[in-house]
Amino acid sequence: MAASYAKVIIGRMQTTPQNISYVLAYPLSSRFQWLLKSRDYSTAAAEESRIDRNNNSDVIYTPPSALGESFATVPITSASGSIIGKRFYKKATIREAEDGNGWNVMLDYRTLRTPSKRPLKLPTLALASAIAAEWEYQLKDGIRPFTMPLMRLSCTALERVPLTRDKIVQKLLNRFHTDLVFCRPPEDNVLTSDVHVVHVQLMDPLLDWMESQLGSRPVIYTSIFAGRQPKEVVDAVGHLLKKTSNWELAAIDSLAASANSLSIAMALLHGRLGVEEAMKLSRLEEDLQIAKCGLVEGGHDIDMADLRVQISSPIVLVDLVQN
Repeated sequence: MAASYAKVIIGRMQTTPQNISYVLAYPLSSRFQWLLKSRDYSTAAAEESRIDRNNNSDVIYTPPSALGESFATVPITSASGSIIGKRFYKKATIREAEDGNGWNVMLDYRTLRTPSKRPLKLPTLALASAIAAEWEYQLKDGIRPFTMPLMRLSCTALERVPLTRDKIVQKLLNRFHTDLVFCRPPEDNVLTSDVHVVHVQLMDPLLDWMESQLGSRPVIYTSIFAGRQPKEVVDAVGHLLKKTSNWELAAIDSLAASANSLSIAMALLHGRLGVEEAMKLSRLEEDLQIAKCGLVEGGHDIDMADLRVQISSPIVLVDLVQN
């Protein structure tokens, strides 16, 4: 079942297993640094560190004697783009949670856990199967967390978002004023007039949609110093964000960071934009530059593959949670 879900995910992302390897996920050490403020989590992290030192490796398997049972988890210390240890399991499977409310991912007989050592309990069979597929695709020479975007986003939705919802919403609103959709090249400048025309053609339909959702049209800037959106626009966006579930907010936060635009993130989540449309908007200026000067192999192509996965995976996450 995990393999079949993997094919579905890759199809939805419009990418390949090789392109998925280009994903540059945010370091888990920074994503989950707040966990160390808890005494229980600090104890677990210290125990993990002791086990790693004794084994003299960055393993992610903890034997039964360490914390009372056998489990597997992504270490808090794992870094972006790193290989954190050899594959220690033969097969990734799923099973229903002990309380009957959710699903667990199993690496052989080991229960997969979050970086805080809590069982990774997922709300739907579809999402559990997809994350099992991510682990099943890992190679024998090492575990690569940056190729498991659904695992990363699920940990964020389950552990980070519930404790920091208000901070996440406020951060998104603070950055909303510098959204790339609102920053438009001047029309009266010979160097930017052609870019301005493309901006109007591609961005105005999105602005029309935002006006219909917010009840007020966002303001456009032509200054490199951007500007400030009207209070009624910001309040309307804040109201929509506060109504989201933890899974949706985790997806929006990730999308806004990848696309440099909360507007694009919200349009993606509401189905107004597709993945390719969102990529076209977020890469507008860079793609126009490539059209003039050419594509750098090993640079631009990798960036595009990386962005496709970063934009696709949050949408797939919400889809698997809701369906």
